[in-house]
Amino acid sequence: MKIKLFVALATSGLLFAGFASAQEKKIKRSDLPPAVEKTVAAQSAGAAIRGFSTEKEKGQTFYEVEMTVNGHSKDISMTADGSIVEIEEQVGLDSLSPEVKAGLQAKASKGTIVKVESLTKKDKLVAYEAQVVTNGKKSEVQVGPDGKPLDHEE
Repeated sequence: MKIKLFVALATSGLLFAGFASAQEKKIKRSDLPPAVEKTVAAQSAGAAIRGFSTEKEKGQTFYEVEMTVNGHSKDISMTADGSIVEIEEQVGLDSLSPEVKAGLQAKASKGTIVKVESLTKKDKLVAYEAQVVTNGKKSEVQVGPDGKPLDHEE
């Protein structure tokens, strides 16, 4: 009985994971709407573009450009009219305030922080997100701009 339950749970987990990742689709620059292309051109000056994708969330389509700027990653998500929704930009752990660094390290617990990004929405810094490796497994943790835990994930 336990084995059947495990197999059912594992299978449903795999199906859900496959469905979640199926929402994001890699696209070519030529597939971007004109307004998105205009925003990409303005935002990517001096950057190396790594790729483009589209994702549907709650019935709305978002476009993302992944770039490398001055040696760090910067991803910009926007709507079809070219409006920027979110910017994720890699920052150095040593460049963070002591409060933010302590907050991320507390949430990472015994894990190792391997990358930190600032999350900006509507021109406002809303959170810092860290990629953490614990016993070979990757996860993400977030804190607010003040280093305190968030009420909800950004």
